[in-house]
Amino acid sequence: MQARPARFLLATLTALACAGSLPAFGQATPAEHWTYEGEHGPAHWGALATDYETCKLGTLQSPIDIRGAKAAPLPAIGFAYKPSPLQIVDNGHTVQVTYAPGSFITVGEKRYELLQFHFHHPAEEKVNGKSYPLVAHLVHKSAEGKLAVVAVLMVNGKPNPIIAAIWKFLPGEKGKESAPEGVTVNVADLLPAERGYYTFIGSLTSPPCSEGVTWFVLKTPAQVSRSEVAVFARLFPNNTRPLQPLNGRLVEMTK
Repeated sequence: MQARPARFLLATLTALACAGSLPAFGQATPAEHWTYEGEHGPAHWGALATDYETCKLGTLQSPIDIRGAKAAPLPAIGFAYKPSPLQIVDNGHTVQVTYAPGSFITVGEKRYELLQFHFHHPAEEKVNGKSYPLVAHLVHKSAEGKLAVVAVLMVNGKPNPIIAAIWKFLPGEKGKESAPEGVTVNVADLLPAERGYYTFIGSLTSPPCSEGVTWFVLKTPAQVSRSEVAVFARLFPNNTRPLQPLNGRLVEMTK
């Protein structure tokens, strides 16, 4: 396991401390190593470590195929994102950008601070069976320690300026965070103009698969070029957990 910058490790641990779990998006110790295929792949996550048992025993697991969503009078998501110095790492499972404090969302009376965002190829969630080539997961935490993830699905189309900007600084070495001097990003630029959403209670999509995560999957996808997807796919041909059973969960959507 390679050494990690203290500020990145602190942010990751803080994000998941509410679940009393190990970092979900960082690299695991050798005894708890996990992958997206083979003997350490998703089918075996629950047996790799005691802390990962929820991956096989949990009943509110993510991702899901979003079907039969019930229209409901849900509050709009208020996005209050500001530019952040770029802090980027290839942690061996995804490309992750750690965000500076001060950006957040509000949903009704609840406020969640943005901690980081990362990518999956192809998108982990589906909508009525439809798959997407890429998704960004924006990970937030409330003052009470509850996690909320905003998922921005992406479809093939025109180039995405924020994706292009981030891809310029993809780390050449796994596990080593890069913070290029004077470079900032604003994740607000990743959001589509229409921000209706699907919502449900689920889990982290990687070990330790902790449950109790509130998911907000934006109904309108953003656009990304095929070449931009291809750049990420060369690093991660498949960093997607298989779909999980709904198990009777209520899935709602904005009207």
